Amino acid sequence: MAEKRDYYEVLEVPKTATDEEIKKAYRKKAIQYHPDKNPGNKEAEEKFKEAAEAYDVLSNSDKRAKYDRFGHAGMGGASSSAGGFSMEDIFSQFGDIFGGFSGFGGFSGFGGGS
Repeated sequence: MAEKRDYYEVLEVPKTATDEEIKKAYRKKAIQYHPDKNPGNKEAEEKFKEAAEAYDVLSNSDKRAKYDRFGHAGMGGASSSAGGFSMEDIFSQFGDIFGGFSGFGGFSGFGGGS
């Protein structure tokens, strides 16, 4: 990805969005672009990662405040595309977002589920 998109734009929510609106928007994007629903589709995989990164920042009040004030520069700069963010971080979020939702095949094993 060349330049990072605005996280609110990624999730298609206004800057005034509530935590619940952000969570709902992320869930919609995660389902739409999940790798199990789009096998081999690199564009969908990138959008999935982008949505997860946006959710990681916007769902955390401290990170969101920094992002709102400084943009991507407040998140460690535009050059750090992963910024310490990994696929495991993405998968660990699903336990909170989807509860026990098992519509992603073997996916439910990530994040310590039994």
